[in-house]
Amino acid sequence: MKILVFGKTGQVATELARLVPDAHFAGREDADLSDPTACASLIATLEPELIINAAAYTAVDKAEDEEPLAQIVNGAAPAAMAQAAQQVGAAFVHISTDYVFDGSGDAAWTPDARPAPLGAYGRTKLLGENGVVEAGGTYAILRTAWVFSAHGGNFVKTMLRLGQTRESLTVVADQFGGPTPAADIAVTCLAIGKALIESPGKSGTYHYAGAPDTHWADFARAIFTEAELATQVEDIPSAAYPTPAKRPGNSRLDCASTHATFGIARPDWRSGLRAVISDLEKTT
Repeated sequence: MKILVFGKTGQVATELARLVPDAHFAGREDADLSDPTACASLIATLEPELIINAAAYTAVDKAEDEEPLAQIVNGAAPAAMAQAAQQVGAAFVHISTDYVFDGSGDAAWTPDARPAPLGAYGRTKLLGENGVVEAGGTYAILRTAWVFSAHGGNFVKTMLRLGQTRESLTVVADQFGGPTPAADIAVTCLAIGKALIESPGKSGTYHYAGAPDTHWADFARAIFTEAELATQVEDIPSAAYPTPAKRPGNSRLDCASTHATFGIARPDWRSGLRAVISDLEKTT
């Protein structure tokens, strides 16, 4: 199968490279996402069977000041990709986010729940989702949350770095979600992509996040326990850790339709955490 992945150095793209090293991984030198036309042109040239968009503008706080750029990268570029995918008959898997919701309540968000982004990042990702749907091709929008791996910047690596020098840390305990290993997202993108090629009628929006749901402070404790660090964690409310962009309080995602349609269950993030820490220990 001829696979095109947008993204080269991100967490999911790096894991995809482990699984399908022969795929074409498009970095900025191939098609900068700030130029949607270039993204569409690359698809037209390569004519892949499966396209996975694992690239995005992910600087949540910075997006508050750079929303026009984020609109192009997260909104216009995926729409252009989806349109080009439709024209060449390729299946398109687009990774999105829990930030399209306002984070209210405590029930897990279903794929058909009404989006209401709190900030620029969520608004631009929702714009991209809408563009993918409107393209009318064979697609899956895969919303995920709290992604972590041994690569790039993420919560696990930040906690491990701070835990090396701090006896204690304060961590937010009123934001809930499912930490999701990038390695499992990569496997799922490929499985969904192959299923779409065989059954285009399965196109739609799906959720995929790790289990069990937790909050950031307990996730930090699990990280320190797994890494055998004695760092203590003090629970604090979000109000005690203000950020330019407001974070959703409830990022729980209902993944039932993903399991029902594709037979893909939520991954256990604790197993993923063990694998990530093991990877990191091998490189230090």
